[in-house]
Amino acid sequence: MNSISANLNVMIKAAEKASKVLIRDFGEIEKLQVSKKGPSDFVTNSDLKTEKIIIEELKKARPNYSIISEENGIQNNKDDNNIWIIDPIDGTINFLHGIPHFAISIGLKSNNEIISGLIFDPIKNEMFYAEKNNGAFFNNQRVRVSKKNMIDDCLFATGGKIQNEPDILYRKSGCAALDLAYVASGRYDGYFQNNLNLWDIAAGIILVKEAGGTLNEIDLSVNENIKIIASSHDINSKLLKKLDNF
Repeated sequence: MNSISANLNVMIKAAEKASKVLIRDFGEIEKLQVSKKGPSDFVTNSDLKTEKIIIEELKKARPNYSIISEENGIQNNKDDNNIWIIDPIDGTINFLHGIPHFAISIGLKSNNEIISGLIFDPIKNEMFYAEKNNGAFFNNQRVRVSKKNMIDDCLFATGGKIQNEPDILYRKSGCAALDLAYVASGRYDGYFQNNLNLWDIAAGIILVKEAGGTLNEIDLSVNENIKIIASSHDINSKLLKKLDNF
């Protein structure tokens, strides 16, 4: 394994421990008790259990860090310059329908900058992680964004509603975290979406950056209604033209 920081090691251990709950519950999806949380968003027992385990593990190692999480919101602590940003299941709707495409996402924001990020797909056992100035990795192998420079050869990802249909090839996977991880690892050539929450994309931001990708400017002091356009540097200007009315 490449050299990683103590903070990233804590994140990895927390995600691996929490993933055991997800794998078990995914196998018994019919037994989950579900309560409606929004028009296209659901909270499950698995969400809550997974988040609880992650927070407990992170607090053991860094008791003073603050936390922003999908289910529990903002938890201010003594250290509000270092903030864990957690999405226990990104892709909840996939999870509920038995579709094996969801992930645990954990980011660390320090002085209003994402410095570490981890996205773990427990079903496929695929772990993506990155740290500032240390590169992006997939299962311990260094990854970089796509090198394609012809937009007609590219495959992009998005989510939510699209008002103005762009003239590009794209897919909707239902998991923003994995979409960004796939951009970082060159599987997708880019990703664009509106109305995201910070916990959806925090880990993905550092992954794309450290994999050599380009992102629009994102205000990390805001936790919701975030717009993101991420891609390789080579294709970015062409993608922006296609998304002119996005």
